[in-house]
Amino acid sequence: MKITCQISLIALALCFLAACSPNYYIPNTQNVPVIGAKGETNISVAGNGNQFELQGAVGVSDNIALQLNGGYVFPKNEDNGNGGSGKLIEGGIGYFTNINDNLLFDVYALAGVGSMENHFPTSVSANPSTTGKISATLARFALQPGITFRSKYFSISGSSRFASLNFSNVDGSLIFDNVDQTKYLTDNKSSFLIEPALTLRGGIEKIKLQIQLMKSFNVSESDFRQDDTMLSIGLNFRL
Repeated sequence: MKITCQISLIALALCFLAACSPNYYIPNTQNVPVIGAKGETNISVAGNGNQFELQGAVGVSDNIALQLNGGYVFPKNEDNGNGGSGKLIEGGIGYFTNINDNLLFDVYALAGVGSMENHFPTSVSANPSTTGKISATLARFALQPGITFRSKYFSISGSSRFASLNFSNVDGSLIFDNVDQTKYLTDNKSSFLIEPALTLRGGIEKIKLQIQLMKSFNVSESDFRQDDTMLSIGLNFRL
């Protein structure tokens, strides 16, 4: 994860870089693979200006598919030295069924682990007993149902990720806005998230441009320091 004032991913699970104030979670792109048959393989490369994501899925039976996702937020420093980085790896198993030739329903059970670090040297001068750093590991467990209308050259998918987000091994000493951020993150180490997403793909049969827009609602703590909107762009390959 990183501290940022801009819409970005991560998620790569994810907690990332910040320029203005700490942010401890940024949602990653949902893998909506639209697997509809045994042997189908789907690969997506996605992200935005701050991170890179690689996602894959394969149909292993007539109704069962597996997926594996990885995300990496590039280390980055602002001019004042504030910055951070993060990473996430996630896997899952899903059920799919073809409602008709054009409509597909699927649902995936997902589990992901990752890590984050933030450094905020601008806070140290006002708090000389601190390091201006914070880091943590994270785990996310989710259920992701979705429905897709698809044709040879275009698809539109509506999905939603219902997730439990958990931080552990919180370490560091960062004071921001007169609040001990290590204690803040420890006190808010568990959250329940609802993350609806819309995914559009268009192009030729095997390669399509992919755009996804997502919202993230923290049901446990509506004011939790996180990004609530994510836009990613990438390419989707059907093999």
